[in-house]
Amino acid sequence: MTIEKLDMHSPDLVNENFEKLAALFPNCVTETAEGKAINFDQLKQELSHSVVEGNKERYRLEWPGKREAIVTATYLLPKH
Repeated sequence: MTIEKLDMHSPDLVNENFEKLAALFPNCVTETAEGKAINFDQLKQELSHSVVEGNKERYRLEWPGKREAIVTATYLLPKH
């Protein structure tokens, strides 16, 4: 008689769903301080035939590490 070990881990459905969305809508994937994320406003637009009203449109400059740079500039640099 052999004892069969069961895999007692739940599947990571969030990651699986993220990967499926990223494969279907690659231009809806964005970088955040925590890693990759889905831009839901862009996803709504991708799934609509008309312009979707989202956040107020504006010009923004974004790059990986921006939040850390702001924290460094605000809190770690000497004050005059």
